[in-house]
Amino acid sequence: MNSATLLQPFRGYKTALLLTYRSDGISGQSTPVSIVVADDRVIFRTWQESGKAKRLSRNADADLRPCTFRGQPRGTAVRGRVRLLDGAEERRASLLLSRRHPLLQGWMVPMSHRLLRYRTQHYEFTPLDINHEIENMEGCPD
Repeated sequence: MNSATLLQPFRGYKTALLLTYRSDGISGQSTPVSIVVADDRVIFRTWQESGKAKRLSRNADADLRPCTFRGQPRGTAVRGRVRLLDGAEERRASLLLSRRHPLLQGWMVPMSHRLLRYRTQHYEFTPLDINHEIENMEGCPD
């Protein structure tokens, strides 16, 4: 299945539930994030010292599922890998988010990050093709 097909359910939502994994690689923490679907990836932002940013710096694997603004799941999860953006990619991600969410991501979040002196980080989520990405068979039955 290609990325466009896997991300199709996200096009109708402005928020997704991001499941990031702790350092043990097993237990996860879900957080709603504002998203925009661009090409074959999902873009979101957070601040540098947030829990999800720390977890993503240790383990780039994550799950994403459509949800309501309050984090109520509305679809099935997609497994993927998250990458930190910088330079021109980061500026483009910021522009895309502010166009999709003019009040929240265009004004409120950037202003609060400036006032609180947070460093904003932009990420891209790219879905994995599960059939080709299995690296470890530990725990799988024979």
